[in-house]
Amino acid sequence: MDKLKALTYFVEAAENASFSAAAKRFDVPASSVSRRIADLESSLGAQLLKRSTRSVTLTEVGELFLREAKGILANVKHAEQTVLNYQTEPSGVLKVSAMAGFGDQILLPILEDFADRYPGITLDVMISDELTKLARDDVDIAIRGGFAPNEHVIAKRLMDNTFIPVVSPAFIASHGMPKSPLALTGYAGLFFKTPNGPNRWFCEIKGQWHDVSGTTQLISNNGRWLINSAIKGKGILMLPRWSVARELSTGALIELNFEHPVHVSRGQDLGIYLLYQKVDYTSPKVKAAVDFIVESMTVK
Repeated sequence: MDKLKALTYFVEAAENASFSAAAKRFDVPASSVSRRIADLESSLGAQLLKRSTRSVTLTEVGELFLREAKGILANVKHAEQTVLNYQTEPSGVLKVSAMAGFGDQILLPILEDFADRYPGITLDVMISDELTKLARDDVDIAIRGGFAPNEHVIAKRLMDNTFIPVVSPAFIASHGMPKSPLALTGYAGLFFKTPNGPNRWFCEIKGQWHDVSGTTQLISNNGRWLINSAIKGKGILMLPRWSVARELSTGALIELNFEHPVHVSRGQDLGIYLLYQKVDYTSPKVKAAVDFIVESMTVK
């Protein structure tokens, strides 16, 4: 029995709860997948999967075995990749997923320089705020904002992602300057929508956190539209400092400064992270991209 192939079939079937899905993934008959896994169970003397007419589910020992099997396959992949990529030139398709705003404004110019440096690499870039799981999605590297991720990936912090309240001079002229964060609840608010919902506004005063969100005027995941709306005097906006740097420098928007700062989270340190799987860093194209982006951000 080819145990490595059996392990591969088992992991795919277990994670998709389907022999058919595994068969489709490897372009083999479902009966071949079922037979390989049955032989594996026979050699182990244990039932790993419960079969039904519609799906398969893991047994208790199957769950334990799945974790070990995935580790074995990851190590094999790492060993093979190390050999295949030894002293090779970066090439192939590099799939990148980056959050909107940062992707458009900061990453794409860096990737243009990267493409000039490494003509053998074809870039496949997706700009989206949808959350990406590297182990699940077909992505080599991802850039996301927020907290340090807890999934089993390497996370390199590229920069701070501190949100600040901004407003147009015209809005202040019409509605007056808020005297404190608590006063923000009486002003129109423009809210950036994340995959988890619109960002609320919080402020810590004397050890107690308060929701100081303004009254909802607009909600969108399009940062540029929100910035333009803020410039037109539609309301107060909370966005990362880097995303409104140009508007602050020209005076189109001004930052609201309070004794007690306003945040979009209760005390957590927000950053922008470059994510990749450790095993993929052995790939020349991934290593080249990670190193190039980190170096470019450091220069900035």
